[in-house]
Amino acid sequence: MKKIKVAVVGCGFIANRKHLPMLTQHEDVEVVAFCDIIRERAETSAKKFGTPDAKIYLDYREVVERTDIDVVHVCTPNSSHAEITIASLESGKHVMCEKPMAKTAAEAKAMLDTAKATGKKLTIGYQNRFRSDSQFIKSLCENGDLGEIYLGKAFATRRRGVPTWGVFMDKELQGGGPLIDLGTHALDLTLWMMDNYEPVSALGSTYNKLAKIGSPANGMGPWDPEKYEVEDSAFGMVKFKNGASVILEASWAINMIVSNEAMTMLCGTKAGADMFPASGPIVRTADFQSAGGLHVRVNGENHGKLYIQNFAMGAQFIGGSGKEDFDGGALEMSTWLNAIRHDAELVVKPEQAYTVTRILEGIYTSAATGELYLF
Repeated sequence: MKKIKVAVVGCGFIANRKHLPMLTQHEDVEVVAFCDIIRERAETSAKKFGTPDAKIYLDYREVVERTDIDVVHVCTPNSSHAEITIASLESGKHVMCEKPMAKTAAEAKAMLDTAKATGKKLTIGYQNRFRSDSQFIKSLCENGDLGEIYLGKAFATRRRGVPTWGVFMDKELQGGGPLIDLGTHALDLTLWMMDNYEPVSALGSTYNKLAKIGSPANGMGPWDPEKYEVEDSAFGMVKFKNGASVILEASWAINMIVSNEAMTMLCGTKAGADMFPASGPIVRTADFQSAGGLHVRVNGENHGKLYIQNFAMGAQFIGGSGKEDFDGGALEMSTWLNAIRHDAELVVKPEQAYTVTRILEGIYTSAATGELYLF
């Protein structure tokens, strides 16, 4: 069996907590190149996840020059997603790029155009599509159980969950805060469920209130208000060509009891569905696990009576490890690798991810100008 040779560019948190553990679950995959601007990070990742002869690089250009690498995983700050992805595609490699697709819509479009021109596969790391609750609601949508879905709510709210490591609070490198970091997941889920990728307008508001105050209660440690350059919360409403609407909520810090991260609520003509509990948080540990499990609620009217059905999704497990895969990372990776092995259709298509980035940019622009953004 021919091995799939993978290079990882950016050896930080997301590479070590999702990409590398999931890649090394597969016997026909070898991670042969590790690239990071900090040598020690690349060396640490290579020692844990790489082949014995894995190479260390400080410049991604040296990685893409190698002709023996099949796939590149881009796990760098948002501002470099497009540059590294485009170079990798043009060198004949398939690419999985972490979310969001890019810092700007123009960059995302350039990535999409390059994938089409080269014929190489490009996908974006929206692993929440592969959770069991997401898969279940998607099946309801595809079966027509909800009817016409005319309203979606995308939730990405943390009460106090500002990421204080890396460059998350750096506007130049990331392009924004919780909207582009967390809101991108919730928006992707909602658009995917609704199968609606034709936005016509967006209205948005962003706030930087608690960011300048600081919080010793932040779950990831206190942040420096002087270095906090992005929003602490953002809200948007998007209208679509068919008349449907999506409301998006995203926060790292807000005085709100309810915390729902990467979740969605859908309202259709036959029924509605949401990820339960919509009135309380799903508690996640550092291993992306949930203490309460994954649940779905379906509501509607039947025989003249209103009903609510609760569905417990149970646990998904990674291979034979016994480790619960609540965020869908294992299924995401196996699906991606299968698309490469067998030239199968992608689940997360770059055209869809491009629309997510367009909408995020529209919400940010509306918030900055105070005007309705027209696509």
